[in-house]
Amino acid sequence: MIINFIELRFLDILDIALVAILLYMLYSLLKGSVAINIFAGIAAIYFIFRLVTVLKMEMLAQILGAFIGVGFIALIIVFQPELRQFLLVFGTPRIIQILPERMQVLFKHLQREHTNIETDIIVQACHHLSEKNTGALIVITHQHELLEIVSTGETLRAIISDQLIQNIFFKNSPLHDGAMIITNNLIQAAGCILPVSKNRNIDVSLGLRHRAAIGITEKTDAIAVVVSEETGAISFCKNGEVVSAISLQELKSLLDREFNPVEA
Repeated sequence: MIINFIELRFLDILDIALVAILLYMLYSLLKGSVAINIFAGIAAIYFIFRLVTVLKMEMLAQILGAFIGVGFIALIIVFQPELRQFLLVFGTPRIIQILPERMQVLFKHLQREHTNIETDIIVQACHHLSEKNTGALIVITHQHELLEIVSTGETLRAIISDQLIQNIFFKNSPLHDGAMIITNNLIQAAGCILPVSKNRNIDVSLGLRHRAAIGITEKTDAIAVVVSEETGAISFCKNGEVVSAISLQELKSLLDREFNPVEA
């Protein structure tokens, strides 16, 4: 009798599961911010609207319906940063990797070709920076060219070299505090400002450079290499995950795996 009353199809279960995932993702993006209170208020108004509609309270239903209709535009304006971050999630490599193999092939055809990166130069520069305990944050792009990030720094468009990287991150250099963006063996810009990760599970011992490296790799397919100013340790960041205190050989292997797969 209960089974006949509640007709539950497989698509209904899938629908509920997808809605739950979307709500969880929204909560993950909004938690810890003022926006979560706004979201809770809007959700409460929507449930009240549904309730008064079922109870056929026409006047109150019309008022709340008009508020929700206009409020949808206000919602986009208020949650613009959160919505942008939410949509960026669907363009990350982690989302593409869970797609069926045929769809992954389609995405690969849409991706632009890139030049093999001179990883030896980057490794050598990190070696010298590490020896001198000179802090550095190097971001190497894949498909995303990070034009918005490049625009926040000083445009260089210079061919990468060990000496140039060291000079940029020299402690008295005006560009040493920001990030360096490398695309196709060119230093596109230096002194760039990166989005800092809001992940609360990050080790508290990691400084602002590491958090910025994690932040940019969470939102894009870029790779980040960090040299600690305190210890000289080298870290490698990908997909929002960081591998700390790696050797030069490990750094070389990781970079080749990403940018020179034939040589790796």
